[in-house]
Amino acid sequence: MACFKPIQYYLMTFALGVLTTANATDIDPRAYSNIPVGLNFHVTAYNRTMGNIAVAPTVPIKNAELGIHNAVFAYARSLDIFGYSGKVDFILPMASLYGTAEVQGEPRSRNINGFADSMARFYVNLYGAPALSMREFTNYQQDLIIGASLSVVMPTGQYNPEKLVNLGTNRWAFKPELGLSKAWGDFTAELATGAYFFTDNNQPFMGNTLKQVPIFTTQGHLIYNIAKGVWLAFDANYYIGGETIKDGKLSSETTENLRLGGTFSFPIHKQHSIKLFGSSNVYSRTNSGFDNFGIAWQYRWGEGL
Repeated sequence: MACFKPIQYYLMTFALGVLTTANATDIDPRAYSNIPVGLNFHVTAYNRTMGNIAVAPTVPIKNAELGIHNAVFAYARSLDIFGYSGKVDFILPMASLYGTAEVQGEPRSRNINGFADSMARFYVNLYGAPALSMREFTNYQQDLIIGASLSVVMPTGQYNPEKLVNLGTNRWAFKPELGLSKAWGDFTAELATGAYFFTDNNQPFMGNTLKQVPIFTTQGHLIYNIAKGVWLAFDANYYIGGETIKDGKLSSETTENLRLGGTFSFPIHKQHSIKLFGSSNVYSRTNSGFDNFGIAWQYRWGEGL
């Protein structure tokens, strides 16, 4: 049911393609849970982001009150990786962005629709989560799981170098991550930490080259398993770093944010589940804050279902 959780944080990631901190807003409960091998997942999801959204400090935008409608289509498959459980995700987002901001002291508006940057992710659980068939999985009890992942964000999103705000980022990003998951009865505690590394954008607005130092991220979750396939999570996400260097000039601002939120997942059929989620800023060094909420439908199929 919904306990076979392949992907979620794509919603947080791609709703914010306009941000210098776009991919740091990961909120991804159950990312390192064990699932039976040979299963396939399709996810269709919608979320909305609203608020005073920060853009790169090298561009002259202030007081950006933006709204983003985001639709995501994703596919995931669980794998047997030399006896370890794992999975691979492919994520295609679309977005509609609208709102106003001050550009060099003058009010401006923006309304764009199109594709945001796509993503591929590879997970492997290195301890505590062996690769199991659906039949073998019925006797599995989680204790401690240690896993790792690598995410690749591809520059497939809509991008115009003559505009300050875009859906795509015109660069690649890579995120290695290490995750821990520990179960105690009906509760599961999770912690994951990683960093985003960026290639250069060689077509920035009003410049020749835009570089960005890594953004370091940490997320934690406390999950309560209410019933089979039904769970509720309290989510937290912290990220810091991401100073930009435009044409050799280092920005003076460092991104630092703390977000809190929640996730509720429940089955509606043997192969279908619904996920509701939301989060909000509780601290931002740059005084930017935004709210995010959405819904996802998951369909699964494969061996043993």
